[in-house]
Amino acid sequence: MLIKSARFAVSSPEVKNCPKPVFPEYAFIGRSNVGKSSLINMLVQHKGMAKTSSTPGKTQLINHFIVNDNWYLVDLPGYGYAKTSKAKSEAFGQMIADYIAHRENLLNVFVLIDSRLPMQKADESFFMWLGENHVPFSIVFTKADKSGSSTLNSNLANYRKKLLDYWEELPPIFITSVINQSGREELLNSIEEMNKDFKAY
Repeated sequence: MLIKSARFAVSSPEVKNCPKPVFPEYAFIGRSNVGKSSLINMLVQHKGMAKTSSTPGKTQLINHFIVNDNWYLVDLPGYGYAKTSKAKSEAFGQMIADYIAHRENLLNVFVLIDSRLPMQKADESFFMWLGENHVPFSIVFTKADKSGSSTLNSNLANYRKKLLDYWEELPPIFITSVINQSGREELLNSIEEMNKDFKAY
């Protein structure tokens, strides 16, 4: 997929404030500090579109970006950040759940995982929730350039083993690195294929 344009559309505190569901939509989510903003910027080749921060947990709204004037990339708040207050964490959780469960033009959730780490409890719980709610999702391993090949392969194998305890078929898996741009074409091609099946509401 060739990215011709990408720009910020709107930030929403609730799903009811999101843009009209006239375009296919893809949400990106992960634990805080997983490199989500950097990955989004790499995908659209727009260095400053999604705001990166040295402080985890800065994304606190549902952020829509319109790409090529025909699909939405959505930046969701991270989960599992310990320094977020319990009340705020619960509010974020409800906002994310409402959005994912009720956004009719959402075609896929891309769950970002730090490739250097074994499966975290927060990630496992989120996978289970997506499965229970029949939400299509893909797994995107980030920071592959910072993982040794043995660590990366070991973590991938463990993820696959654990996921197959719950499902007969694995979700799509992507390996990415912002530094060397790996995984970008694969992700965009996946989105392009899903766009073909979209029917406007």
